[in-house]
Amino acid sequence: MALAGALQGFGILMLILYNGSLAEASKKLVVPFPPAQPTSENLAAICHQGQGRPRYPDSIFPRSGNSNLRRRGKAINRLEQWFTSCCLEGGEDPNATILCCTRQAWKQALSKFCIEEFSIMTATYECCKKQGDERWACFDSEVPNPDYSATPDYTAPTIPEEPGFTFGENSC
Repeated sequence: MALAGALQGFGILMLILYNGSLAEASKKLVVPFPPAQPTSENLAAICHQGQGRPRYPDSIFPRSGNSNLRRRGKAINRLEQWFTSCCLEGGEDPNATILCCTRQAWKQALSKFCIEEFSIMTATYECCKKQGDERWACFDSEVPNPDYSATPDYTAPTIPEEPGFTFGENSC
């Protein structure tokens, strides 16, 4: 009987320690957000350093909680994939075409992020509450990586493809 009580107590202690370590791990999880708006100054890094910027597979997030970070990570993953397809664009003036494409991808990825934000009954990301140019200026106001610099010694994992981006070349 005493052994059963001791084992039960040990199990509760391990559960507390395990949950405590999960809570600590989730506190350390950071998803730098929002991504910077593509410009002629950061376009080369967008196209040539993409595999060196972090991706956020579902496996890095705890099973519960952190849904806001999960949505941000998904938006970054989506955007990086769409940037890759933009960087393959050509045309008479490839840099102008690629810049136009990456800007469209940026807006579409963040628009989709905002739709996801509004579909959840939690606090919505502040910029999503704005509309039009005010929204885009908000997203571009406090970017953690404006130059799209790569992370040293990092290679992005493969992330499942995110459909939904269509480049409107006539909108350039």
